[in-house]
Amino acid sequence: MSDETLVSEAVDRLLAEHDPASTDEQAFLEAQYDAGLAWVHFPEGWGGLGVTPKLQKTVIERVARAGGPIGGARNPIGYGMCAPAVVTHGSDEQRGLLRSLFSNEHIWCQLFSEPGAGSDVASLAMRADRDGDEWIVNGQKVWTTLAHVSRYGLLIARTNPDVPKHRGITAFIVDMEAEGVEVRPLRQMTGEAEFNEVYFTDVRVPDSMRLDAEGQGWAVSITTLMNERVSIGGGTPPRGSGPIAHLVDLWKKQASDDPVMRDRVARLWIQAEVNRLNNLRAAANRRAGTPGPEGSVAKLAMAELNKVIYETAMDILGAEGMLYGSYELVRPRHALFTDDLSKNFLRARANSIEGGTSEVLRNILGERVLGLPGDVRVDKELPWKDVPRS
Repeated sequence: MSDETLVSEAVDRLLAEHDPASTDEQAFLEAQYDAGLAWVHFPEGWGGLGVTPKLQKTVIERVARAGGPIGGARNPIGYGMCAPAVVTHGSDEQRGLLRSLFSNEHIWCQLFSEPGAGSDVASLAMRADRDGDEWIVNGQKVWTTLAHVSRYGLLIARTNPDVPKHRGITAFIVDMEAEGVEVRPLRQMTGEAEFNEVYFTDVRVPDSMRLDAEGQGWAVSITTLMNERVSIGGGTPPRGSGPIAHLVDLWKKQASDDPVMRDRVARLWIQAEVNRLNNLRAAANRRAGTPGPEGSVAKLAMAELNKVIYETAMDILGAEGMLYGSYELVRPRHALFTDDLSKNFLRARANSIEGGTSEVLRNILGERVLGLPGDVRVDKELPWKDVPRS
């Protein structure tokens, strides 16, 4: 039986046995996980069927046409970033958390960035010290999306300061409701606070929740970050949908008689379609586990294009684009674009920062795709404790 037939028949059974119109969303997603249709490229028994990742698109499209929920839509960090790390590096006990992740019973967040470790995340200072069968974690994380609604977090912390920075990091799955975890909102220029800073004060994490071996946190981080870039920028929505659809609709209503604006919108539509087709090609070649540099290409292109799309929308709106509904503090449960063009214009600024800045991604592509010489790294072989810090 071909992989395509295997997936198609599994979707047939899912929809026949669990009609989306009459099945609770969580129950449907649990059944989808049990059918191996959560992440089709994951191993059997852990939400997958062990087939090529490109067939996930077939599942998403057919479930959507039947009126079913989109897995991961309300849990984007967990679905696209944490789950691949757990299935690649985790124990069977840890993989057991994937079902509740996919069903949105438990939202997840990613605890990587720190005030002094953003683009250079390997320089992180959060400590995790072994105490018998537990680790005691102290420090601060920042820019943590959806931490305020998360039950679990994927955390990296320094467990050995006496080796170079990339080698002394260990990854953990942490309970965000544990004693000593404090989440504080970071208000953004949209008025919302989907980002947070998170403080850990003597938080005890069982060693059973250590992800992979001690000191292997950088490998876990790479799996997470590469999948993050695929998750953020590597989607393949229908032609003309998403941000470019917002711009085209606005142009039709307010600027369709302006030939100069018509050309600007047409060029952006073409660029959006090129990105979409490139993502389709990358999806066909994508491997399970840790993807290649295609995620960095997609994320960089998406981030820069989204900014220009919504800048053009503001130009069409003119003075109206300077108006904004409310800056009241809101703690959203999701991190998505909306139909509010002014809000999307502001939110698009973050696209070129989150998941790796555009500058970092250009470095990655220059070194790993084009073969250009890397930046000078004077601290690469120094023990972390000997690296000067401000």
